[in-house]
Amino acid sequence: MAGVLVDPAGRVLLAQRPPGKHLAGAWEFPGGKLEPGEAAGDGLARELAEELGIAIGPGEPLTRVPWAYGAKRLLLDAWVVRCWDSEPRPLEHTALQWADPDAVDLALLAPADRAILQALRLPHRYPITPADLPPAAHDACAAMLRDALGRGERLLQLRLPLWPMEQVRALAGQLLPEARSRGARLLLNGDIEGALALGVGVQLKAAQLSGSERPLPWNQPVGASCHDAAELARALALGADFATVSPVAVTATHPEVPTLGWAAFAALAEAAALPVYALGGMSQADVQQARTSGGQGIAGIRGFWGG
Repeated sequence: MAGVLVDPAGRVLLAQRPPGKHLAGAWEFPGGKLEPGEAAGDGLARELAEELGIAIGPGEPLTRVPWAYGAKRLLLDAWVVRCWDSEPRPLEHTALQWADPDAVDLALLAPADRAILQALRLPHRYPITPADLPPAAHDACAAMLRDALGRGERLLQLRLPLWPMEQVRALAGQLLPEARSRGARLLLNGDIEGALALGVGVQLKAAQLSGSERPLPWNQPVGASCHDAAELARALALGADFATVSPVAVTATHPEVPTLGWAAFAALAEAAALPVYALGGMSQADVQQARTSGGQGIAGIRGFWGG
């Protein structure tokens, strides 16, 4: 169990692993092992009492992260906790710190805890621009994306295959000040060089998942386009922050392509050690189904833009 304590200001509590422990010095979300037969909520309450000296109120499940440290395998079940009775103390850790989730350096976290932080700070919706927009629609596309930012979208992918690469980069640069002011993130589709130059994120295509190093710094989001467990494993090895899995349902553009369905999506999401968005035939009404199936939420095109 891992406890994600969130205070009224939206900060999260991180604990530093003590000397002599595995991953000493790394920061993590406090928690520990369930006892045999112990309910998740009870085990979380017991562990946080032992580690932080607090009694917590009810928690809310956030994500489950399967992980392996060498031969040691674990399933990290993370719950958000917003109510407790006293100031947490580092009874079993070297130190504690409260931090803005968006300001945390992922490189300082224990590897299994990175997915927990990403699940906390990633939204449940991931709109992708329509692929059939022509280059002449630059201004209309900019207005469409500004409207999306205005209505609260916080993760947007610029996928405009008909446009010259430089025009896509120019659009991203044009939108970047407003996106940053709203706490939103822009991702370019497949354009690692452009993402590096602009300081934005990238959505990697499946063919780009064969690399051996994360293509961007930890403060620039990396998404991965996946279709099966092997691609999800490659995305994790590459250090991706999240993945899309498709096609979950029938799409208007490719009705002949076989779909995964929710049961297969749920199996892939449960086995993945990073947040996963359902993609393909999604509408806003599918967010809860995706969440119930173990996903971070939904990604899509027509379901977000109405076209």
